[in-house]
Amino acid sequence: MSPRIALVTCRPGPEVADDRDLPVLERALREAGADVRVAVWDDPAVDWSEPDLVLIRSTWDYSWRAEEFLAWAAKCERTTRLANPADVVRWNADKRYLGELAAAGVPTVPTRYLAPGDPADLPADREYVVKPTSGAGARFAARYTPDERDTAVRQLARMHEEGFTAMVQPYVRAIDVTGERALQFFGGRLLHASRKRAVLAPGTPYDARKVAHPGLEPWTPTDAELAVAERALAAVPNPTGLLYARVDLVDGEDGQPAVMELELVEPNLFLGLHPRSVRGVAEAVLAAART
Repeated sequence: MSPRIALVTCRPGPEVADDRDLPVLERALREAGADVRVAVWDDPAVDWSEPDLVLIRSTWDYSWRAEEFLAWAAKCERTTRLANPADVVRWNADKRYLGELAAAGVPTVPTRYLAPGDPADLPADREYVVKPTSGAGARFAARYTPDERDTAVRQLARMHEEGFTAMVQPYVRAIDVTGERALQFFGGRLLHASRKRAVLAPGTPYDARKVAHPGLEPWTPTDAELAVAERALAAVPNPTGLLYARVDLVDGEDGQPAVMELELVEPNLFLGLHPRSVRGVAEAVLAAART
């Protein structure tokens, strides 16, 4: 019997990017003999108990409805296998996980958190970034200089009104030179790596739509980058349950790689940039569906 696989996406909308990986992966899995369907995560007509594997792909609206999405993930996992597992999805959906990684000794970009009701404690001596702990695609993210404090405070007020906790990070200047590297793992091994340029341009409003992956190009990770990525993945709760992961790295002030974000919910795989990876992804997905 062919393995039944659901590739999970979201409804199209003005703030949702097209998932160019989805038709490529769907075709590869069909050609490999799988029974594949593409389903929207909040479609009430879908019976999530039918597939052997529910694979989260482009649920790129989840951060706007986080609790609803997390409830769906938990419910789905009670009836079938979900990748990644619901407990990992819940942990990774809140970027306060960066504090846990740092406490575990993983090099990370220094991060402070400002919850609703906290004072606007913002840097007065350096450029910085403000963004929500629940977000994707640089939504509600902006870059500020110390003399732009009033604008940053207005952003914090808007985010707090909507119930978001804010995270404040120093703007990592090296990203303007060496970019951000994304190391992609699938089926427990390094799949490929990519590099992109800086997303946040000076003066871009926090509520403006950003280009999530500007200047994307293939990248060969260094030994140091691979070591940091593996340390980050080892610090994830229940790391053996991971089917896929993307570790985003930048160079810290010491010139060494540090984790900017760890993407375990719905990372773009950039298969269009790495067509040779399609077969390996399909094989790993099939293996997971048969487990």
